[in-house]
Amino acid sequence: MQPLKDASIVQADARNIRRAVDILRAGGLVAFPTETVYGLGARAFDGAAARRIYHAKGRPSDNPLIVHVDGEKMLELVVRRVPPLARRLIAAFWPGPLTLVLEKATRVPFSVTAGHQTVAVRCPSHPVARALISALGEPIAAPSANRSGRPSPTRAEHVADDLGKRVALILDGGPCRLGLESTIVDARGCRPVLLRPGTLTPEAISRIASISFASSGRAAPPSPGTRYRHYAPSCRVKLITPSAVRSGIIPGFRRRDGLLHISRWGGPRPAFVRRVSAGSAAYARALFASLRAAEKAEVQTLFVETLPERGIGRAVMDRLRRAAES
Repeated sequence: MQPLKDASIVQADARNIRRAVDILRAGGLVAFPTETVYGLGARAFDGAAARRIYHAKGRPSDNPLIVHVDGEKMLELVVRRVPPLARRLIAAFWPGPLTLVLEKATRVPFSVTAGHQTVAVRCPSHPVARALISALGEPIAAPSANRSGRPSPTRAEHVADDLGKRVALILDGGPCRLGLESTIVDARGCRPVLLRPGTLTPEAISRIASISFASSGRAAPPSPGTRYRHYAPSCRVKLITPSAVRSGIIPGFRRRDGLLHISRWGGPRPAFVRRVSAGSAAYARALFASLRAAEKAEVQTLFVETLPERGIGRAVMDRLRRAAES
């Protein structure tokens, strides 16, 4: 896939953050880095600007956006109330890769929440994201800065490849530290409900905040990034087991295919190969960039090794299953 023309990637310095603020105040779209992935931002209280996000991404209108704030004071502009559970989670994990689903304030337009009374909110830890929100002085609605259904962007050039001139400015803050979207938790009740796994695991949340998770007994609210095929490059993605990687015997595997793996490979070297041997966190960080690199290498099928579904592996497998869905 060829990049669109006129993508404006700029260094995320104070001058360009001021430029980004001017664009947002005028109703435009700006891409910016977070610790998870790059976001495509608009003013959260501007319903027309939020609709431009859906248009730029080709995003289904029933897929809500995440609102980014710089702390609890700004959060109170976005939600009707902050329950005790939410305050405990905020104290333990904000700023960071945790999104809370709460009842929305009247001021939040339905174009942000996809017509629902709940809103997904998080406080990012990336210094550029925080500086941008602070300079704007109000919340920013921002899903991942990619075309809908494609791998999320973890570098500024990924945004340019997908969106190009659909976004007015791309603030380059370097590679994202975590590489997977935030963990999403319904925090309206007395116990949290996991809606989307991320690098902040339920085990870590339970251990640090001394909170046990509930199964989704009540009707689960709409959650960003969970209803459609996501994260898919133009090449086919097939999941394979660690034992298949070690044996080097993969049905249908051809040398012109690609391989993303963590175990030692026992077969012939394919046309594209990327090994991440530093554990599940490194695998998560490299996942989306590897899917995009395989696409640029023009492999027909990318074989991807699975991880055990515990800890961060659960989030990695959630993304891989969505990428591999036909």
